[in-house]
Amino acid sequence: MENFEIAKFRDSARRLFRENMRWIKSAVATSPLMDLVGAVVIVLVLMFGRTQIKMGFMTEGTFGTFLYALIKSSEPVKGLGTVYQQFEQAFGATAKVFEYIGLTGESAVEPGVRALAPFSRIVKFDRVSFGYDPQVPILRDISFEARAGEVIAIVGSSGAGKTTLVNLLPRFYSVTSGTLRVDGMDVREVTLQSLREQMAIVTQETILFNDTVWNNICYGQPGLATERVETAAKAALAHDFITELPQGYQTILGDRGQRLSGGQRQRIAIARAILKNSPILILDEATSELDSESEMLVQRALSNLMTGRTAFVIAHRLSTIRRADKIIVLEDGSITETGTHQELLAAGGTYARLYEMQFADTDGMPPPPVISTGAPAQKGQG
Repeated sequence: MENFEIAKFRDSARRLFRENMRWIKSAVATSPLMDLVGAVVIVLVLMFGRTQIKMGFMTEGTFGTFLYALIKSSEPVKGLGTVYQQFEQAFGATAKVFEYIGLTGESAVEPGVRALAPFSRIVKFDRVSFGYDPQVPILRDISFEARAGEVIAIVGSSGAGKTTLVNLLPRFYSVTSGTLRVDGMDVREVTLQSLREQMAIVTQETILFNDTVWNNICYGQPGLATERVETAAKAALAHDFITELPQGYQTILGDRGQRLSGGQRQRIAIARAILKNSPILILDEATSELDSESEMLVQRALSNLMTGRTAFVIAHRLSTIRRADKIIVLEDGSITETGTHQELLAAGGTYARLYEMQFADTDGMPPPPVISTGAPAQKGQG
């Protein structure tokens, strides 16, 4: 694609060059044009003034005063052309800024709502529908319950609406119809702060900052005791590799944590979630891009994280959700199956098909043949 990208860059550079030349031509032409207009105007004024003086309608002094005022006013008029050019250049750059300024943000103080009490009982989706465009629903008639301490797994093909579904919990988006309740309270009737304080999220793409390991784990919670932070890191299986870093917990991670591997970044994010100690946990493809060894470590860390929490788990790898209390299968924005791993396999529906696609071949594969090297086999080998 090198030649293609070079050609695309060349076309973009030429368009930018032509646009800049258009502005330069306009700016350069403004001053001579104003000078020419000024010269013509002065000639016309002199001819008009001569006629008026001959006819006795104007004295030489009055005409001289008028001519002086006209010449002095020509400079500001010429400056208007330059101001217009600058305005046109700035307008393109500021249009997007004003568009962002005009967007409505989340209200820090919402009238008529109250704080949500600590979660203790049930999260309930009651005939929930949602669409970024209300006329084109992405989720349709979603109904299920998640009791305190349960692990709810959400599976389905790409584009089925899994991430959109869990994003309704912290009210990143509000439901289009139906109700989403936490302990009987509609999430639209509680403050955002009290709702989001109840939740921790670990996503596929970890959010780490160009700061120390310590500040990334303690993000939003400054001043924590060292023992508490290290306990969270140990539970996330991150303490050992952190202590091996050049400055330990004070090591700068780089932009987006680029100095760490994918598994290490995930474990830092898990440590942060453990430290927050929220009763509701959202895991969105937290292990999808890891190698087998890193996935095993992250899975163990996630098991520690989910202990005692209500967890909503999205995963393409069905091996990560076999032990879920309830598995929900989404297809085209609707729930098509609900049950445990064994129940859904017995039903022979979409989940069984997905499971077979991932594991049938590997489960039925014969062991790889032993390649002889000519050396005598050691005891126990075959």
